[in-house]
Amino acid sequence: MDRSAPPPRELLAIALDVARDAAATAYRMRTEGVSVAATKSTVTDVVTAADRAVERQVVDALHRLRPDDAVLGEEYGTGDTGPVRPGGVRWIIDPIDGTVNYLYGLPYSAVSLAAEVDGVVVAGVVRNVNTGEEWTATIGGGAWRDGIRLRCSAETDLGQALVGTGFGYDAGRRAHQAQVVAGMIAHVRDIRRLGAAALDLCLVAEGRLDAYFEKGLAAWDLAAGGLVAAEAGVRVAGLAGRPPGADLVLAAPPALFEPLHDRLAALDASGGP
Repeated sequence: MDRSAPPPRELLAIALDVARDAAATAYRMRTEGVSVAATKSTVTDVVTAADRAVERQVVDALHRLRPDDAVLGEEYGTGDTGPVRPGGVRWIIDPIDGTVNYLYGLPYSAVSLAAEVDGVVVAGVVRNVNTGEEWTATIGGGAWRDGIRLRCSAETDLGQALVGTGFGYDAGRRAHQAQVVAGMIAHVRDIRRLGAAALDLCLVAEGRLDAYFEKGLAAWDLAAGGLVAAEAGVRVAGLAGRPPGADLVLAAPPALFEPLHDRLAALDASGGP
């Protein structure tokens, strides 16, 4: 029996159906009222009942549709899905990216779902829970929102760039990140901190942000949004030739990547706690 992964477009079709249902659940639960269910790294790093319910819904749906696939989620990890077989699919879930925004009723949170094959993300969707905006991508197939193919910003001057970023929850890390922002802000048009990494990456994909950087992202923060950005022509990487990851994610158009990279390196953006 052929157990190889299906084409990316088929995986995206599954991701779309599952993410849309999940976003509808998250929206409904928000209208019904939401409260903190637990905390993670610090008392300000919250988990809501909706985070857990939405992730469980996504995992259950994927198990029904593709029972042999592995799953990695923010709230439950790998659960009982087991290891990824060679050539198999691993789904990467952030049930509610931007949980604090969600808790406070700010309209900037999303369901993020990506499909990975042999360590490479090949399909992904990010859906804003509040607005229904939806970004999709397949590897080699481009990035899209509402039927429009996306291209990143054409800005070439770092001094004119609107740059997104984010902060961790550990006090020491936040202090270091604040120093980086203080050293950066005089060299760009302005800085935005919107509070949901997957959505930030999608905004870079369509030029609503010129670039984005952040330390401390996990796989579920980066997977789908990172593919959307890359397929829109964004360079997504770490510092000093490293891949994007927990040390740093830098997403910028080619013309802005090197000057922004060099400024972040000088500020030791990947350092600190």
